[in-house]
Amino acid sequence: MTTDQHYYFGLGRRKSAVARVRLYPGSGAVVVNGKPMEEVIPRDSLRMDIMRPLVLTETDRQFNVQVKVLGGGITGWAGAIRHGIARALVVADEGHRRPLRAQGLLTRDSRVKERKKPGLKRARKAPQFTKR
Repeated sequence: MTTDQHYYFGLGRRKSAVARVRLYPGSGAVVVNGKPMEEVIPRDSLRMDIMRPLVLTETDRQFNVQVKVLGGGITGWAGAIRHGIARALVVADEGHRRPLRAQGLLTRDSRVKERKKPGLKRARKAPQFTKR
């Protein structure tokens, strides 16, 4: 894919993952970090989640999606890519905002890993209590 074409940009975030998404007019190919989506995202459920904004707006065959994503794991990647695609679709056509907003796809999922507290084993797990 050449970079001198016109594209629509969207930045998506989830957990510690950041996805930079470009939508090019095309046939519906999704490329993540230079590889086909199927190679990078192994789970079907995550792939369907990524495609949700495109399917909802019925633009899954109108755009090629090129993504650069870093940080986090594949679940965070999938959420970040979905968020970025939704934002890019709004840039492409403002009419997409209402259906995407109704499904909550434009809202950044603010949940992140909670920090470990002193005296505990994890964020909330306390050491085992022994009475005697």
